[in-house]
Amino acid sequence: MPNLGVYVHIPFCQSKCAYCDFYSLPNQPEATMNAYVKALAQHIEEAGKYIGKGSKGGIPADTVYVGGGTPVVLGAKRLDAVLAALRKNFNLSTSAEITVEANPGAVDARALKKLRHSGFNRISFGVQALQPELLAALGRGHTGEQAADAVREAADAGFQNISVDILYGVPGQTRAQLTETLRSVCTWRITHLSLYGLKLEPGTPLAEADPLLPKDDEQADMYLEAVELLAREGLRQYEISNFSRQGYICRHNYKYWTLEPYVGFGAAAHSDFGGKRYSFIKDIQAYIDGVRDSESLMEEMQAVPMEERAGEYVMLGLRTVNGVSSNEYTRLFKASFDSLENKLERCARWGLAETEGDRWRLTPKGFLVSNQIIGELLDANAKAN
Repeated sequence: MPNLGVYVHIPFCQSKCAYCDFYSLPNQPEATMNAYVKALAQHIEEAGKYIGKGSKGGIPADTVYVGGGTPVVLGAKRLDAVLAALRKNFNLSTSAEITVEANPGAVDARALKKLRHSGFNRISFGVQALQPELLAALGRGHTGEQAADAVREAADAGFQNISVDILYGVPGQTRAQLTETLRSVCTWRITHLSLYGLKLEPGTPLAEADPLLPKDDEQADMYLEAVELLAREGLRQYEISNFSRQGYICRHNYKYWTLEPYVGFGAAAHSDFGGKRYSFIKDIQAYIDGVRDSESLMEEMQAVPMEERAGEYVMLGLRTVNGVSSNEYTRLFKASFDSLENKLERCARWGLAETEGDRWRLTPKGFLVSNQIIGELLDANAKAN
């Protein structure tokens, strides 16, 4: 079995962004955060008995990702306790990639030094934009200057692997503004950048405001120009939305795209392990109570049949620049790749896909319409098999 990835969800934040639909709650009391960390440690210990150090031949873990929410609002001491629980109960590799998410303005130089001392060796900052009017539209609580300072202070604290998130398609955003933002952040000491198209998620304040977004053609131009600009700056695309310098892909997220196993801890955390997908309840207090009282934490669980795994292989593999392999598909799933190849050949004629040996991948233009392409591929494969 491949090495394990571990995800820990921290559902706390300073304030809720206008576009965010992740499970997180702002301004929670210290007592709730303390109880949550205690529950996490207990849950990690219990799981370690079955798949960690407490089990016979526990599976090695080589990535940890602490996301949210804004995990750093817990403070370095509580986050250190979470890492200590993982080290105690899981076979965590000495070379593990250990990521923590942070918002500029939620950390200072002292906190960053403590996080690095605790063992976090990768940090991901939610920058999103640099222009004041765009940050205000998104409900962000930081400035562009604070973002630059946070990255500099993280590097000074000893973080050699620093990622930033940037959004495009923000209400009122122009191509020139996105270019300005990307050129600026590329001068910072970053090793990784995630570029996401803004989605208006139902129920969020931004969606309810029904803002005027840049037109689809404008967003497509933003994306394609960004891919070229980042390549020139040494940040090569390795997935639809992700770019890195040589040797700095996000190893944890790459597990998701290559169907490697991962386990999650915390309210609303998801896992894919042992042929099953499952998630925990989206309720902080119910999670705390459930761990304490040894009650079920599951919100949903399902076994994943082989046909569905085959679809996931195609759907997730085509998100990456490595794409999918016809030989690997046939070997893993005992199914013909012919119907998929026919569709991909048509895509290639339109400049949306390309092939090298037995591998197929989407081009940057193909990434823009990947949902449509993948949907057609899955439909064709279902009919053929």
